[in-house]
Amino acid sequence: MSTPTANAAMSDAQKSAHIRQTVLQAGVALRERHPWLRHQDAIGGSVMALSVLGMIASGVLYGIGQIPWWVCVPVSALFASFIHELEHDLIHTMYFRQSPRAWNLMMALCWLTRPSTVSPWARKRLHLHHHKFSGTDTDLEEYGITNGEPWGLKRLLMVGDHMLAIYLRPVGMHRVSRNYIRAQQPKSKEEFRALVRENLLSYMPLGLLHYALWHGFLAANALLFAASLAGHPLPLAAWSQAIGVDLPALLSLWTTTVVVWLAPNVLRVFCLHFISSNMHYYGDVEPGNVMQQTQVLNPWWLWPMQLFCFNFGGTHAIHHFAVKEPFYVRQATAQTAYGVMREMGVRFNDFGTFTRANRWAMKTGAKVAPAGAVTTA
Repeated sequence: MSTPTANAAMSDAQKSAHIRQTVLQAGVALRERHPWLRHQDAIGGSVMALSVLGMIASGVLYGIGQIPWWVCVPVSALFASFIHELEHDLIHTMYFRQSPRAWNLMMALCWLTRPSTVSPWARKRLHLHHHKFSGTDTDLEEYGITNGEPWGLKRLLMVGDHMLAIYLRPVGMHRVSRNYIRAQQPKSKEEFRALVRENLLSYMPLGLLHYALWHGFLAANALLFAASLAGHPLPLAAWSQAIGVDLPALLSLWTTTVVVWLAPNVLRVFCLHFISSNMHYYGDVEPGNVMQQTQVLNPWWLWPMQLFCFNFGGTHAIHHFAVKEPFYVRQATAQTAYGVMREMGVRFNDFGTFTRANRWAMKTGAKVAPAGAVTTA
């Protein structure tokens, strides 16, 4: 074990390398004890199959009246959280590296089951860029989920809704999108235009369908509730006869679609983005310094949210140091990782990030703090 004096003499790059080596060694030891973990393709495919079937079963049980919506939504969100982890690992080509068809099928299932997200193929470029430039003004992935925004009603509305995160910050989204595209260093105008198109169309078609149905559902039900509250309920049956469309049946189908497909992802996205945007630092991070990119955010009171993002706050910082370990290995070796991360000075539960708009420096306007500083704010 390193001494505090030795740690102080190490650069952040050396600390990151030491953490990475220790985490990877823990993964090797885990696979030696459990050789079945070496079959990553089979594990990834099995988790995908079980998660998709779990979401389908939950939806069917709701559809036939065997479970209420308040059971279906969190159960489906839980299965969707596994699929999110699979997409993240697929982006880093941890499964089916030698089988493009299987890899693309897995990516397609990730999007079909989680329609509120950008295309996973577009997200691959965004996410790999995030690792290279995490927390900087070109990190569109983190800015897109509200990282760096002061906390208030505006951020609360945006954190679980990708479209509101765009609509409520058009100038900022344009600026960071432009920075991100320029950071790709397009070699020609055509390549630049292709990157612009990729960004503009990244929610087509599933994301736009999701938000059209979700926002429309909220608006329709708000209208029905307001009319009923005012003592003038809308005559849906009469309108149905007039236009030849069974509006109550249509609304029932719409509700079922929301419960089994849309609402689980709204819940999952809110929990994931709340955790992710607060365990990543943003705005004053030294480019390429992994020690400043993330913290471990795992207090007991965040466990209801951690449940719907597979303990993201507890394990994602490990991923920034050892990128190629799949999500289940990161979880299994987390205690070993925590030991070396604490030793090297990675922050744990820096709650001051909520008041600093996720800045690394401990005080607004202060110089960047040295890696390893911990706050109890």
